[in-house]
Amino acid sequence: MGTLVLLDLMGGVALLLWGLHMVQSGTMRAFGPDLRRLLSKALLNRFAAFGAGAGLTALLQSSTATGLMTASFAAEGVVGLVPALAIMLGANVGTTLIVQVLSFNIAAVAPVLFVVGLVAFRAGAQSRIKDLGRVAIGLGLMLLALHILIDSLAPAEDAPAVRALLRSITGDPVLCIVIAAAVTWAAHSSVATVLLTMSLAYSSFVTPAAAMALVLGANLGSAVNPLFEGGRRADPASYRLPAGNLLNRLAGVVLFTPFLPMIAAKFPEVQPDMAKMTAEFHIAFNLALAIIFMPLLDPLAWLLSKMFTARAQVGDPSAPRYLDDNELETPALALADAARETLRMGDTVEVMLREVMGALMSNNRTTVVEVSRMDNIVDRLDEAIKLYVTKLTRGSLDDREGRRAMEIISFAINLEHVGDIIDKNLCEVAGKKIKRKLQFSTEGATELAAFHKRVLESLKIALAVFMSGDVAQARKLIAEKAELRNAALGAADRHLERLREGRPETLETTSLHLDVLRDLKRIHSHICTVAYPVLEAAGEMPAAEVAESDAITLAAPKSTMS
Repeated sequence: MGTLVLLDLMGGVALLLWGLHMVQSGTMRAFGPDLRRLLSKALLNRFAAFGAGAGLTALLQSSTATGLMTASFAAEGVVGLVPALAIMLGANVGTTLIVQVLSFNIAAVAPVLFVVGLVAFRAGAQSRIKDLGRVAIGLGLMLLALHILIDSLAPAEDAPAVRALLRSITGDPVLCIVIAAAVTWAAHSSVATVLLTMSLAYSSFVTPAAAMALVLGANLGSAVNPLFEGGRRADPASYRLPAGNLLNRLAGVVLFTPFLPMIAAKFPEVQPDMAKMTAEFHIAFNLALAIIFMPLLDPLAWLLSKMFTARAQVGDPSAPRYLDDNELETPALALADAARETLRMGDTVEVMLREVMGALMSNNRTTVVEVSRMDNIVDRLDEAIKLYVTKLTRGSLDDREGRRAMEIISFAINLEHVGDIIDKNLCEVAGKKIKRKLQFSTEGATELAAFHKRVLESLKIALAVFMSGDVAQARKLIAEKAELRNAALGAADRHLERLREGRPETLETTSLHLDVLRDLKRIHSHICTVAYPVLEAAGEMPAAEVAESDAITLAAPKSTMS
């Protein structure tokens, strides 16, 4: 009998955690990039940040996810420590809202959520509709799990041994706090721990004081995970936000624990329903923390800055800045990180392309060496981006995410090829020109500079297309490819005309001049590859034209349900 009850309880908890996971993943898939942009903008003051943290976490039902996003902003210098701490205070309130909803007896809604969610997931033409279907199914699973937990505890109500065991474990408030903190840390969810506590309180397996102590422990445990997952060992400053959140929670637990007997004696008089009482104490605790600590954020930020001193940057430009492994569980955020790193890689290629032409024209050997070194940065970033996106694709991605993942890898590969052309070809041409002390003719130098300028402008457009997916700019890029091909032919004809005239500078540099034209044209072809997926998705790219293009394309992984 006891074994069956234990198995039912374990199954109910597992179902609760899986339902919560589906709600979180569905929300992030549907609104992840939008939520990240919203969070980054709502940082004008601590009160706006508090509201943004509460609203975002109410949707995600994960203060850990909000904390990781906020920690990444703080580490990148996008947000100050004070508004970041305010976001976490709001996140702690936001995560209590679903507990409030589930404290009511709405188990009958679960079948409706299952039906609606399944229809949306299977029939939704748009990915966002599918993701919202996932959210509905997750909510239904959570309601079903609570029903299972309450039903599983009912037979044990008449078992004195079970009741005595639970009373002995939960008799000491400090022990309750430690147990709940450990369970929350292991489950990565304070919501699950509080909901389980509500079930125990509803079935009278724990006293009101024990239920409140378990709630305090759940709040403390949820602040532990971000400390390990959100910090980067190489930079002590990255621990400021998660450590500040943990200090807030710890101080709140220390403040509330001595008063638990008094609160437990009065609270049931206001709310006799033990499940609702547990949920209301949960939100009251977090609101009280917000009221207490909101005026104290400035001195707390000062203290954290002293405790975790920022490490001096060693300045390794080849080290990835935005590839955060903690966000691999959230494809929308991980893809945004990979795109930002690819954009940074593109910025390095742009500098290489600009500088190599200056070296060619001025015979500057130092610049040639520096450009060659920059190619090593591009190569390492390319490897890091490919490895990161490959890790991401091992999980389940929908069609849109799979296409974006392959677009990122393809563009990173093409940028790496551009870097190789600059390093292996243009730098070599510059080296020969410097070694032989040659100079292009005035007309030839002007033509090459104009051609190079157009390629450089196209690279800037390509980077914008990569980030925005703008169809008009993609059309412009492809049109420029055709025009540049004609410009290259015209420049070659004019060069041959100067050869026929027997100009000395042209005779000496003819092979170098034509090599530069050829390599710039090849670079432009690689740059234009970013436009093909955009136009193909818009239905404007004939298959034959895609096949004839220089694009390196990769097949997107098939989507699976998770």
